Amino acid sequence: MSFLTRIYPFKQSEHWLRDSIIYGVAIWAILYLLQPFGFSMYSGNKCLLAAIFGLVTSFCYALYCWAIRLRLLRHVKPWRIWHQGCVVLGLILFIAFCNFLLFSYAFHCPITVGIFLLFLYWTLIIGVIMTVLSIGIEYNRSLRERMEALLNNTTEEQKDISITIHDTNVRGNDLTIPINDLLYIEAQKNNVSVCYLIDNRPTNVEIHTTLTAVIEELKDYGNIFQCHRSFVVNVNNITSAKGNSNGYQLKLGSCANIIPVSRSYVPRLKSFIA
Repeated sequence: MSFLTRIYPFKQSEHWLRDSIIYGVAIWAILYLLQPFGFSMYSGNKCLLAAIFGLVTSFCYALYCWAIRLRLLRHVKPWRIWHQGCVVLGLILFIAFCNFLLFSYAFHCPITVGIFLLFLYWTLIIGVIMTVLSIGIEYNRSLRERMEALLNNTTEEQKDISITIHDTNVRGNDLTIPINDLLYIEAQKNNVSVCYLIDNRPTNVEIHTTLTAVIEELKDYGNIFQCHRSFVVNVNNITSAKGNSNGYQLKLGSCANIIPVSRSYVPRLKSFIA
């Protein structure tokens, strides 16, 4: 119950019309290409009928989202997880009812409660797939937006700040660079490899020190993040983050190297950019 009463964490999509078209095309593809639920028994133009089902689904989605956005979202604040669940369930019921009427007309079936429940079952199966895809898209969109907001703010705040990584070798040279030019630091036996930008080109320099010592030196900078036991990254320069709860792969600036985020650091990464 406490989970259901939490505030819904994702921003409502402003592209509901585009999304409705995508879902309509997806329904057409599922029905026409896979022909499930006895659709193959239809003797007429299957492509046209599948397109009509997709059009009805698209129209129902657009109409429902438009109504919800105009009514509920303006008056129900904060928007909680159980609100979103009820909206998704209502949308599935609405699409199921409209497509059931179309199904009854196309296949000349009587309008009965039993057939509607069967059709609702089919709709729920497809609806679960579409809902999982939708949540995945919204999650990645939300993650990207939070990341971009964080990076923009932090980069602007630190544009005039330089950092120094000290070489512990007696004859070594310390490295001083603008913090926004730092891409990542990798542990390599008794040294660390620092990758940073010079004239927007990635450059690597080895310094005799440990990753633990570097982390201690840079602990006051919130955008310096340890993502792996062997890697520290500057989140200001992350250009993409792909993966799941088992791990992520990061790309930073114009660097071709892929930086891993190990599974144990994924929760910290999510909370870091939340």
